[in-house]
This record gives sequence, C-alpha cells and structure tokens, in this order.
Amino acid sequence: MVNEVEESGARKSAEHAHIRSFVRRCGRFSAAQERYFTLMMPQIGVPYSHEQLDFSRLFGREAPTILEIGCGMGDTTARIARENPDNDYLGVEVHTPGVGNLCKLVAEGGITNLRIIQHDAVEVVREMVPEGSLSGIHIFFPDPWPKKRHHKRRLIQPQFVALLASRLKAGGYLHCATDWEEYAEHMLETLAAEPLLCNAAEGFAPRPSSRPLTRFENRGIRLGHGVWDLFFIRKTES
Repeated sequence: MVNEVEESGARKSAEHAHIRSFVRRCGRFSAAQERYFTLMMPQIGVPYSHEQLDFSRLFGREAPTILEIGCGMGDTTARIARENPDNDYLGVEVHTPGVGNLCKLVAEGGITNLRIIQHDAVEVVREMVPEGSLSGIHIFFPDPWPKKRHHKRRLIQPQFVALLASRLKAGGYLHCATDWEEYAEHMLETLAAEPLLCNAAEGFAPRPSSRPLTRFENRGIRLGHGVWDLFFIRKTES
C-alpha cells in the first residue's frame, strides 16, 4: 500500500513538473518597496494554493477578470488597472522587488481592482484559475532566453498556450508583446498552432492603445529597436 501511494505521488509530481521560465533573483529591495510589500500584501496578496479561485468573491463583485503574467516592476500593470476600473486584474510575479513596487503603486494610486500572486505562473494558471473564467491574458515582454540552449525555458510553449487558452472565456483574448524578433516569430508560430485560438490580425498586431508604452520600450524605439504585439482570441464554441 505504501508503495502504491509513493508511486501515485511520483506520477503526480512528474505530471506537474515543468521547466521554469525564470530564475530566482533577489535584486535590490528598497526600503519603500519593503514597506509597501509588508503593508499591502496582507490586503491584496493572494496566497498560492491548489484551490481554484472564485473571482467574484476575490474582488467582491462580478466583472471581467484579466490575468497579467510577469508584472515586472508593476508600472504597466498598475496603469492598466487604474485606467480600466470596470475590469478586475490578477497580477502574477515572482520577484519580490517588483511585487513590492507594484504594492507601492497600488497604495499610492488608490487602486482597488488589482490582486497579486507571488508564485510561478504555470502553477497558478494550472491550479488556481478555473477553465473559461478569464476575459483576457497579458504577457508583456517575457524573458526571451535568447541562447538556443535556453529556449526550453521560454514561457510561450505549446503546452502552456493550450493551458492559457482553456482558461479564457469564448471571445476572451491573449495579448503578448516582445522586443526580441526571433522570440516574436516563435510566439506567432506557437499561438497560431493552438486550435482554440485565432489571430485577430494578419500576423503581428499593431500595439493596442490599451497597452501603455514603458520607458524602456520608448528608449528602444528611439534607438530603432522593434516591438512585436500578438493578439489572439479564444474561439467561440460552435
């Protein structure tokens, strides 16, 4: 009996194993970020668990829910949430300085429609996000892992795209952006191959006004660097 339990646990662990798309970095945790992290995470932080979320209970209302994977330092996440008060936003970020800075922006901006999970995005989506529950997903400037031997670490992979598509409502969208051309081509090919999704553009999409330009993106544009947006829609059930 013990062996059967151990074997079952091993199988479950193998099924859930995946290559991380990030590495844990401490980074510089400023005094302000630490202060707001300590103050705000008990209010807007969502602990990782194996239980699926009820978004209406989490946000205290019925509203479209948008998932943002990889909030970085939170500037874009906070601005989008502030400018779209009729939507609710769930941000997922692993790095503590970024989470702390987003907490600071939420507090200073009086933002009430944003919650944060500090955990691996693949596990969050798989375990905590119900099927057909999201109106949109944002993945802006994920790590391109440019070296060929590291491509397996890229977040946008067929298995994860299929998982994301299953969490979207019919008509919901998946919006990705990258400033790495080869990764953009990989994203386009991978998203186009997912049977639940259809491209809202012919190839790459123009940047929607709903995605603010970051200061790094503005700097890149001035230097002549390209940025590629991809906008895919979850197909309506026939």
